[in-house]
Amino acid sequence: MKTSTTLEEDLRFYLKRFDDAVHGSDLMEEETGALEELINEYSRFILNEEYIKRWDQLADPHLVDQLRNLSALSVAKLEKQRARKLLMDEGEIADYFQNIESSIEEEFGQFQVTGESTVLLVGSGSFPMTPLLIAGRTGARVIGIDIDEEAIILGRQVVDRLGEHLNITLELSSVEQLSELNEVTHIIFSSTVGAKYDILDQVHGLIDGEVVVSMRYGNGLKSLFNFPSREVDQKKWRIAENSLRPHQIFDILLYEKICSSTSHGRIDE
Repeated sequence: MKTSTTLEEDLRFYLKRFDDAVHGSDLMEEETGALEELINEYSRFILNEEYIKRWDQLADPHLVDQLRNLSALSVAKLEKQRARKLLMDEGEIADYFQNIESSIEEEFGQFQVTGESTVLLVGSGSFPMTPLLIAGRTGARVIGIDIDEEAIILGRQVVDRLGEHLNITLELSSVEQLSELNEVTHIIFSSTVGAKYDILDQVHGLIDGEVVVSMRYGNGLKSLFNFPSREVDQKKWRIAENSLRPHQIFDILLYEKICSSTSHGRIDE
């Protein structure tokens, strides 16, 4: 990609490629490899300092929404391909997945996950790396939910293959339908869940006790791949930490639930 082109030209270039990837066949091995390479290339693009500096050049904000949606669909497609290849004892890990896995380290900062924790992942996908890594490293119980039935079916098969002994359950469910919600101590919102802030607002009234939320997000150039951060109701949630990760696909905002019965009345700016 030549940096002499405008940012908008580069984005339209990626938009066309993602549109072709989403609507193309995923049955042929060479197309699987091409999709991996496209997502890896796009990941490097949104982390490139040169393009980050040119963010203000963007004249058509609708391109952001289009690219975010198509790139998220492409990642979902790649996850399903990766899951199927694993189940057939094939395949190597893509750069995109390595980047995500490295982001999971110390996800909750000071609010450590232990063997006594119950972690909820909203948007677990077809290749549930986060549940596998958290459950494997901490012994915590991890619940993953998704509204994509095929993703849940594949995800369960991946967990059976890679983490049969781990305390992981994957459910085709929305947050409000989850019967174990009051047992949850930590919540992770995947960065490609579009309604994550609406769900966050809803969660406050559904969980009786304290809970810490890891909100994966991306602003600026990273919003081409992730839904950005939003303001929250300061009577419900306190920002405990904002972890900016220049070399990672997404950044993380940690929110602590404000309970009326506690003294968590302060608001971090």
